Amino acid sequence: MEKSIWPSDDRTETLLKSAKNGDVDAVNTLLERHRAPIRRLVEMRLDRKVQRRVDVSDVVQDVMIEANNRLSKYLDDPAMAFHLWLRQIAWDRIIDTYRRHRVSAKRNMDREQPMSVPAGSDHSTMELAIQLCDPALTPAAAATQREIAGQVEAAIEQLGDQDREIILMRHYEHLTNLEISQVMNLNPPAASMRYLRAVRRLRELLEDQSINPNASESGE
Repeated sequence: MEKSIWPSDDRTETLLKSAKNGDVDAVNTLLERHRAPIRRLVEMRLDRKVQRRVDVSDVVQDVMIEANNRLSKYLDDPAMAFHLWLRQIAWDRIIDTYRRHRVSAKRNMDREQPMSVPAGSDHSTMELAIQLCDPALTPAAAATQREIAGQVEAAIEQLGDQDREIILMRHYEHLTNLEISQVMNLNPPAASMRYLRAVRRLRELLEDQSINPNASESGE
């Protein structure tokens, strides 16, 4: 699995302690070092059609302002890791932005989740395809890889909301099982079982599509 988009060193804990002691510079540094990951999350998870109407930088700035306003309360009672707390603020903002900018009557724009498969995530999609389908896909031609990626993304969109969301958190946001359990308010074994169920359903969908490196040739 690829490295998480979130900072993972001990500096965050040091900055949190300083921020709790009233260090304004620590607060600014803490938020700024998470700006890029927040932007990456918004770029990945906000509906692509909405992004044509909304500046991602504006969404990110809204998240930063809200996080700054709510930081004192978080520091008094940090119920989850800081980056997961920030992620929740960003996710709520993504949902809110999505609802306020419905752009296609052809899609069910009232569903709780934005468009499922993140934009610009071909590498993550191929990693998932290799895990689910066939390690021999690795050296496949670029055109074939794009076709396979498209089939995987289409299958993900056919999953139920919970199954789709846990696949996206695991393989596109690269959250750990423990982090996912906290986000979904589950115990780790339950989160693991839900992930395995989602993978099984995704694999079944791909098998129904008969996904393989020579799919285009066999269909001729």
